[in-house]
Amino acid sequence: MEKVEENQLKPEGPEPEGEQEREILETAMEAGHILLESGAEIFRVEETIDRICRHYGVDYANAFVLSNGIFMTAGNVREQYFAKVQHIPVSGAHLDRVAAVNQLSREIEAGRWTVEEARQALETIKKMPGKTKRVQILASGIGSGCFCYLFGGSLVDSGAALLAGIALHLFLLASGKTGLSKIVKNIAGGALVTFLCMVMYRFRFGEHLNYMIIGSIIPLVPGVPFTNAIRDIADGDYISGSVRMLDAVLVFFCIAMGVGLVFTVYNRIGGGVAL
Repeated sequence: MEKVEENQLKPEGPEPEGEQEREILETAMEAGHILLESGAEIFRVEETIDRICRHYGVDYANAFVLSNGIFMTAGNVREQYFAKVQHIPVSGAHLDRVAAVNQLSREIEAGRWTVEEARQALETIKKMPGKTKRVQILASGIGSGCFCYLFGGSLVDSGAALLAGIALHLFLLASGKTGLSKIVKNIAGGALVTFLCMVMYRFRFGEHLNYMIIGSIIPLVPGVPFTNAIRDIADGDYISGSVRMLDAVLVFFCIAMGVGLVFTVYNRIGGGVAL
């Protein structure tokens, strides 16, 4: 009897309802994938997946989200079983995509989208273009100059930091094509802006070397990952929060290593002559 009952519980062929449930789960997981890949918090990813599943009638779905992966299962006596794992590499923040998926999930909950329409909307969000290279370079320079001024630098210091910030982003764009590791890029980036600021300071283009360097390295600082790490830990997601925190601290360490390396080389060559 037990064997007969087990066979009766398992559908022999793909039923329409089962296919629909699978499409819902795939859509929910795709939304979670875009969010996590774009730098969203863990609780936001889990909440979005749960919201989409519940609205479309899939009540027995469970998602376990880490900083670089989603584990999702679903199914019971009345629903087909579903299990899927997706590895999502840690990448940069794309807050426009996070906002778009967040808005889409709320519109789904309000009943404005069918499953097929939601899946198409997610594909559109995934293809959202990022900022152009010119805008990124300009933003890096302006950000460096503004932060230099906020930390106490003069207008001349800010101008030097602006140039160093532009050079830094040009280097990051070029290094992205060479396949350099994240550690090497951050060390080299910190060393580059320190060297450029030293050269400009030596030629009297700048009054405070420390403010120039601080402003120039700001584009390398992982502010969003560090903030998300604190939020994940506060929400009880200790594994993901610790991984993100470790990644951010490693970036801080690499930046400091690059800056310190240039100072050490200069002191050795210059015999400890103060700048």
